[in-house]
Amino acid sequence: MSDPRLAQAPVVVAGGGWAGLACAFELCRRDIPVVLIEAARQLGGRARSVRFRDTIVDNGQHLLTGACHSLLAMLQQLQIDPQRVFIRIPLTLHSVGGAGSPLQLRAPRLPAPLHLLAALLGASGLSPADRLLALRFGRRLTSLDIPAGQDISVQALLHSEAQTPALIAKLWEPLCIATLNTAIEEASARIYLRVLRETFVGLRGNSDLLIPKVELGNLLPVPCRAFLEDNGARVVLGARVTGLEIQAGRIEGVTAGAQTLAASHLVLATPHVISRRLMSTQRPLRALCEKMAALGNEPVTTLYLQYPQAVRLPQPVTGLCGGIAQWIIDRSPGGAAGLVAVVISARGTHMQMDSDALCAKVTAELAAMFPDWPAPRDSLVIREKRATFCSRVGIDEYRPANRTPVRGLWLAGDYTDNGLPATLEGAVRSGVACAQAIANSL
Repeated sequence: MSDPRLAQAPVVVAGGGWAGLACAFELCRRDIPVVLIEAARQLGGRARSVRFRDTIVDNGQHLLTGACHSLLAMLQQLQIDPQRVFIRIPLTLHSVGGAGSPLQLRAPRLPAPLHLLAALLGASGLSPADRLLALRFGRRLTSLDIPAGQDISVQALLHSEAQTPALIAKLWEPLCIATLNTAIEEASARIYLRVLRETFVGLRGNSDLLIPKVELGNLLPVPCRAFLEDNGARVVLGARVTGLEIQAGRIEGVTAGAQTLAASHLVLATPHVISRRLMSTQRPLRALCEKMAALGNEPVTTLYLQYPQAVRLPQPVTGLCGGIAQWIIDRSPGGAAGLVAVVISARGTHMQMDSDALCAKVTAELAAMFPDWPAPRDSLVIREKRATFCSRVGIDEYRPANRTPVRGLWLAGDYTDNGLPATLEGAVRSGVACAQAIANSL
């Protein structure tokens, strides 16, 4: 490498979430010395594993599709067979509850775009007129473009495309809340269109649903740590970064706990709130910090309900209409028979409920939708109050690049300017792009 500092100091990646892991992996793969520092005692960040009685569960559910090309490529580079860790099914939207006929949609295994055409034409719960309107909107995805300074809400976009209230409520709004974690009246149409294009335009497999067979902690963090340590990288857990060492406009090191570690480059792969806090005392970074302060946060609440082992969902992922809960996911494919995960995205009245009241409310809703189910035997509520940045109108103008004004200081995370909402794919994509930019600068 052309940077002589690498001989004395490694690239330090602060933050062992999926962006930090992807960045460290890509650097290590290029034979660039790396030290990965994580404040927690385990890797994974907001996509990690936690214990629920005798079962290991995820601290939240994450939507994965065949369009997660960066994530799938990284798994293959780690020699992880996708067929071993995922159940892959064609696009399936199945909902229960609510007024009127619920949506039932499934894409057949036909070449693109015939698979989506057949899925919409064969969907139940939509009128013939609604199906044609959805098809017309789908055909326009490749030509619709919203410049960065002219963003509008998803709701405004759908109204401008003549999508009916029933079509919005049954199809487009659930997809928006699942991917952007932001209500449609606030959500960015610019980001939403990017998600729809990447998922529904192009290869048929892009729209496939990927249901993990293993916990998220075992999907990427565990094998990635093994790769890093086997290839000379150093992984430090339980060390919180508390300060940056900057001299003459260049990063020189980082303070973690009681020690200062020299760094030729430093990647802040921590949540944007923490990264901003670390940078806020540095004059060259104040404008960047003011910009990042506008990113905001949206919560995600996950309820795990343990039913008797015979309880199964008709589909692995099912939409819930007319109640406080939005999605229910069957965890049986991962070996946890009778366990379901109920997801409540973004803000709402549920944030004011305590865990017991929330469980009672959701359990009652499920009992009405699935009257044959007995009462759950156990429950666990996990609240991630800062699960994602807020993908609201105009947010792309506030998302930072990987490179900062300080030489050798970089940012990685799903919140950076990668075009996607806060997803695992966005995190991995940001981490890989950051590592590539560092390698190009050396």
